[in-house]
Amino acid sequence: MDELEFRCLAETALDSLLQHLIVREEEDEAGFEVEGQGGLLNVVFEEPPGKFVITPNTPMRQIWISALSTSFKLDWDEAARAFVLPRTSEELTALVDRLIGEHLGS
Repeated sequence: MDELEFRCLAETALDSLLQHLIVREEEDEAGFEVEGQGGLLNVVFEEPPGKFVITPNTPMRQIWISALSTSFKLDWDEAARAFVLPRTSEELTALVDRLIGEHLGS
């Protein structure tokens, strides 16, 4: 995959994730705020305190998530048409939802 194709796929995936998180954030007592800027997403928690950083890594053609003291590196899966965590086969949005749940203890 070339750089332009990666950038388009990553931008689409991150925009979709941002919209999903905005809907969740607006739910009663979501427990986090989401901020998007320049292709980077931050999920910020007050209680317990914490922050997830979600960003495209263009040279590696991956989306990286820094969360729960761990780095998650998602690759594009052509069959799934999504960015996927290779070791669990979780797609981006499902993985972020799981990580949020783990952070919040739910």
